[in-house]
Amino acid sequence: MRRRSSQPAAAFAAALTGTNAKEFEAGQTIVSQGEECTDVYYIEKGMVKLTLVSNRGKGAVLGILGPGDFFGEACIGGDSVFSTSAIALVSSVVDVIKRKSMVRMVEENPSLSAHFINYLLNRNRRIEQDLIDHMFNFSEKRLARVLLLLARGGKNGEVAPILAKIGQDTLAEMVGTTRSRVNFFMNKFRKQGFIHYNGGLKVHDALKSVLHD
Repeated sequence: MRRRSSQPAAAFAAALTGTNAKEFEAGQTIVSQGEECTDVYYIEKGMVKLTLVSNRGKGAVLGILGPGDFFGEACIGGDSVFSTSAIALVSSVVDVIKRKSMVRMVEENPSLSAHFINYLLNRNRRIEQDLIDHMFNFSEKRLARVLLLLARGGKNGEVAPILAKIGQDTLAEMVGTTRSRVNFFMNKFRKQGFIHYNGGLKVHDALKSVLHD
């Protein structure tokens, strides 16, 4: 559900001096929907999900963010409260940047500002694609897409660190279906040779074929 551009990450890594880095355990809420918005958050390590609860109490996962991603940036545009909640999917390290500091960085550094704007456009496009995926694709395709995206962190055939820590309950929430359906499709993918378990979950590129069925 997520893939970031690495371009702004390097630019901001040098600029984010003196920020307050905090550690969050899996399942821990970083910010809550409706909470006062005074800071911008930058993910150094881990993975964070953005969730929204409607007035009727129905919840949805709006996006999955990882290292190099920001959230809470709407506070520099005038929002007084967070419109979504941000929850750590795995153990994560997040920089907390005061609104005034973030505004100063983008105002004083045109190159940094351009990177940030480009990042926000790409990030919002990804979230839009995720929502379209939820609306129009069957849960089997949505699960395949999530697995492929999460697996991109693996190198040289190794199991992606993030994917190795995410269970079927979390996958079900990300996909927008039940755990039993996720288990059914995971078994199906395994029998088809698209995934296998060997010290962790390994996802093969052949899983992409599910997206084109």
